[in-house]
Amino acid sequence: MSDTKIDFLYLNEEDTLKAGVTDMNGCVDCMEEMFKVLGRGDYKMAGQNGNSHGAMVTFPENPPFPTMPKNGPDRRFMAMPAYLGGDFDIAGMKWYGSNAENRKEGLPRSILMVMLNDKDTGAPLCLMSANLLSAYRTGAVPGVGAKYLAPKNSKVLGIIGPGVMSKTCLASLVYACPTLDTIQIKGRGRASIDSFVAFASNYPQFKKVTVVDTMEQACEDADIVVMGTSSTMGSGSCDYPFLEEKWLKPGMLLSAPACVRVDDEFLAKRARKVLENYGLYECWAEDYAYPAFASVGIIGVRYFDLMHDGLIKREDIIELSDVIDGKVPAREYDGQIVINSVGGMPVEDLAWGKAVWQNALKLGLGVNLNLWDAPALA
Repeated sequence: MSDTKIDFLYLNEEDTLKAGVTDMNGCVDCMEEMFKVLGRGDYKMAGQNGNSHGAMVTFPENPPFPTMPKNGPDRRFMAMPAYLGGDFDIAGMKWYGSNAENRKEGLPRSILMVMLNDKDTGAPLCLMSANLLSAYRTGAVPGVGAKYLAPKNSKVLGIIGPGVMSKTCLASLVYACPTLDTIQIKGRGRASIDSFVAFASNYPQFKKVTVVDTMEQACEDADIVVMGTSSTMGSGSCDYPFLEEKWLKPGMLLSAPACVRVDDEFLAKRARKVLENYGLYECWAEDYAYPAFASVGIIGVRYFDLMHDGLIKREDIIELSDVIDGKVPAREYDGQIVINSVGGMPVEDLAWGKAVWQNALKLGLGVNLNLWDAPALA
């Protein structure tokens, strides 16, 4: 007779810290392996094309019911389910609520959880705090990109928007590009700038850390520029920060996990257009009315707007996994500027979530919770 008892592990944030959720070197390696699995097609996400970022609940400007939330900056709930194959072989979901007003209460804008599930039965395996997990997997992806897309022996790093995302990006870039030795920081607030400078001091390879006044100065002679500015999605592309082509060093890498605009002619005709998963952006383009970039400020979405306008073709858009696997080169010619669009996928959460869970099991961390000994309905 089969054993119907189901227990699962619960990990709070402190447990995930002890289990190595902030091990950025390990996270970059994990994301690189995830991209190899992604490139083979051994995964599924939500939606008809199996590539959806997730399912999102938003709210009206004028709710018809007194208890219904009102729309506001980053006011939403979102479920991000996926299956990831290969050695990961795990199903699960990231779930979160987001509200910019949280910061007034001393809370992060988004509060995230990840659930890992058995791929066959659907039984829960682990429920974990995921704010750190999500932040580190987000920061790790630009590190993987830089390993394959950044100029060799990169020295100068430009940071535009020195928030949490840029901190985790910095941690991954230190691992991926150990020759970096200079940082140029453009921020809006003194507190975030000072916090980033303090964070950068943890990495002695940086001999020069400079705070600059403009985005142009942050880009000056930079081999890599990271866009980490916070912009409200759906605010319209005219509100996204704009970088002029003449500011960008030939052959440099623009890593864009946040909103950024560049000139359409430059983007269409001269830039190398890389993203992490074609199907993910195809899904965004289908879900949002053209021009989708006005609603989803990830620059890879602009690639699809340009394709809609007949300015570029499908073969002009490169997937990072194809560069990793050696199917296509990082650049078509020396001096070509590469733009790496980073949108985020639930398969990334599953990959790093499984690693954290496995470490927690080895270390005896967390609390075992019982779902049932035997189901009341079966």
